[in-house]
Amino acid sequence: MERSYGWVIVGAGALMGCVAIGALFSLAVFLQPMSEATGWSRTGISSAMTLDFLAMGVAAFGWGALSDRFGPRIVVLSGTLLLGLGLALASRATSLLEFQLIYGIVVGVAAGAVFAPMIATVTGWFDRHRSLAVSLVSAGMGVAPMTISPFAQWLISAHDWRTAMLTIAIGAWGLLVPAALLVRRPPEVTAASPGMPAEGGEGMKVGQALRSPQFIVLSLTFFCCCAAHSGPIFHTVSYALACGLPAMTAVTIYSVEGLAGLGGRILFGLLGDRYGARRIVVIGLMVQAIGAGSYYFTRDAGEFYAVAILFGMAYGGVMPLYAVIAREYFPLRIMGTVFGGAAMISSLGMALGPAVGGWIFDTFHGYGYLYIASFGIGLAAVAMALAFPPLPSSQRGMEVQPA
Repeated sequence: MERSYGWVIVGAGALMGCVAIGALFSLAVFLQPMSEATGWSRTGISSAMTLDFLAMGVAAFGWGALSDRFGPRIVVLSGTLLLGLGLALASRATSLLEFQLIYGIVVGVAAGAVFAPMIATVTGWFDRHRSLAVSLVSAGMGVAPMTISPFAQWLISAHDWRTAMLTIAIGAWGLLVPAALLVRRPPEVTAASPGMPAEGGEGMKVGQALRSPQFIVLSLTFFCCCAAHSGPIFHTVSYALACGLPAMTAVTIYSVEGLAGLGGRILFGLLGDRYGARRIVVIGLMVQAIGAGSYYFTRDAGEFYAVAILFGMAYGGVMPLYAVIAREYFPLRIMGTVFGGAAMISSLGMALGPAVGGWIFDTFHGYGYLYIASFGIGLAAVAMALAFPPLPSSQRGMEVQPA
């Protein structure tokens, strides 16, 4: 099954993820100039990002199902066209509500067309290097805030925020449309290929898959994983500032956390190919829980950097491997729907962490309980991962293959 064109799909997926997710997260750069230029509250503008997370999650399920039915190319092409349109319309918004609806829903739905369909597609192109291939696509998404955001800042320094956002929209079209045209369906799966589900064989239907123990365990593990790390990620800078660190140091810690996540994706991808994705996910989730809990004890810059590297590498490394595990249990023809459904549930965990962290700080005037809670949820994720049903006997010999 593994063919050289699969690496073209990986490259296209990494580029699309970088541009689409980077454009989405560039809102953080626009926050201050937009508020100053329009008089809109920062809370109101930021709420568009909350809508983005929710819209991405719901849309991932729908886009994944459409990808199974019509193929990934038309899905990602439609999403990229919608992304540019959403950014362009958002740049012309005349009211806060209009901006929230366009940026929070249209752009969020469009970005959801990239993640689940491309990850599901890549799993079908590879056998031996599946974990690495999926991790490389995810790495493109991981570097997104470090690419588009600086470009957005440069545009804002030379133009107003509306012109900058419109320029990003046009640039997104210019990069994403050609990349989307490179996407193809994976080659046909043979009966001997990995991916035969434990129940139902290649004839498994979507409803059967979504009710299966494999999907339930996968989704709950994914949810707990995201709920455990989203709060600490979102509040890293605020916590460092509360500990008395300078603002530039706090931002640098956040950047180090992101860079460690990028390295973790590559490392865990290689380890997943060699030792099996499920085994590496369990180890990674344990390290993530320890990292989240360690933040409770950090106070000076050196401690923050050390924990940021450990925590970032763990959460970045495990995230791509959920798709690899899903491919081991479910047939390729419904992978878009299955992984899109799991991603939708995980997005609820992502949306939960920042809000709960803010509530904890407002209620207890500190972040201590956030990291205790994240440690506990992280351990719950480990427990869920240990409950993954065994693979069918026909696949046990193929679960771990040479890298």
